Amino acid sequence: MTSKIPVLVTGGAGYIGSHAVLALVDAGWPVAVIDNLVTGFRFALPDSVPFYQGDIEDQDLLAQIFAEQGTRAVMHFAGSVVVPESVLDPLKYYDNNTAKTRALIAATVSANVPHFIFSSTAATYGIPETSPVAEDAPQRPINPYGWSKLMTERMLSDVSAAHPLNHCALRYFNVAGADPQGRSGQATEGATHLVKVAVEAALGKRSHVSVFGTDYDTPDGTGVRDYIHVSDLAVAHVLALEALLAEPRHSLTMNCGYGHGYSVGDVLDSVDRVTKGKIERRMEPRRAGDPDLLVSDNTRIMAKLPWKPRHDDLEAIISHALAWERRLSDIRVNSANI
Repeated sequence: MTSKIPVLVTGGAGYIGSHAVLALVDAGWPVAVIDNLVTGFRFALPDSVPFYQGDIEDQDLLAQIFAEQGTRAVMHFAGSVVVPESVLDPLKYYDNNTAKTRALIAATVSANVPHFIFSSTAATYGIPETSPVAEDAPQRPINPYGWSKLMTERMLSDVSAAHPLNHCALRYFNVAGADPQGRSGQATEGATHLVKVAVEAALGKRSHVSVFGTDYDTPDGTGVRDYIHVSDLAVAHVLALEALLAEPRHSLTMNCGYGHGYSVGDVLDSVDRVTKGKIERRMEPRRAGDPDLLVSDNTRIMAKLPWKPRHDDLEAIISHALAWERRLSDIRVNSANI
C-alpha cells in the first residue's frame, strides 16, 4: 500500500481544489491548503485541514508551510480560469498562471519536495484536428489561458529533467457537478461554465441561458463537450499522486474526461428534465475559436490509473450541481465569510 505523505493543495478553497482536498481527506492523506481567497471560499474546506491564506508566489510563506507540514507533494490548482477574460487581460493570466507557478515550482525544488500534480487543461490543444483528442495531439492554444497552462507544462517537464521531481499534468475537459454529499461545489459569482449557468437559470438566478452557435457539425447544431464530474476528477488526482509515488523517476501527462460528449442542447434538455421546468434559451452567434466538438481520448488515464468513474451520467452531474446551488443560496445568506 502506498504511504500517505503530506500534501499541500494550492487553490484548495476553489472549485476543483476543494474537491481534491475532500478526496484526499476521504482517503486518509494528510492535507494542508494555501489559498488567497480571491476566488476561493474558506467554507469549502473541512475545519480539520490546516489553512494558510496567502499567495503562491510568497516564497517565505511556502517555506514555512513546507517545514511546518512536512510537505512531500504539491497539488497545484491556484490560478485564473476564465478564457474570455484571458483574452482581455492576458498579463493577468501570464502572471497568475505562469509567473506565480514558476515561483511555486522554485519553492518546491528548494524544499526538496519530490512530487507535483498540475491542474492543466484541454485548452492547450486549441482547436483539435481530430476528436476524440489524445495526449500526443498538437498543442496549439488559441487564447492566453491555454498558453499560460502550456507554459507551465513545459516548465514542469524541464524542471523534472533537471531536479529530483516527478510530476503529473492532468488536462481537464469540461468539469461540472458538485460533491454528492453537498460539502463543496462551484461558488464563484458570474461563473461561465454551462452546467453552473443552466442550474442558476433553472433556479431563477439568471433570466436565460445564451446558446452560442446552432450551426455546428453536430447532431443538434450546438457544440459538443466532454463533461466530467468534479468528484471523479478529484479522485483521479489522488490516484495520480499514488502513481507518482510508485514510480518516482517517471512523470505523466493524461487527459481527464469520460471519452464521450454532450451538446449544449443535451445539457439544457437534461436540466429541464431534472427540474421539470423550462429554461429560456437565447440563440447567439458563435464565439470565435469554439470547436464543433471537444471530446477526450481517455485511453491513457484508464490504462495508467485504477480510475473507475462513479458519476459518468449527465443527469447525476446536473442533480448534484442543482443541489449545491440550492445549498449555496442558504450559505450566502447565513455566512459572513462570503
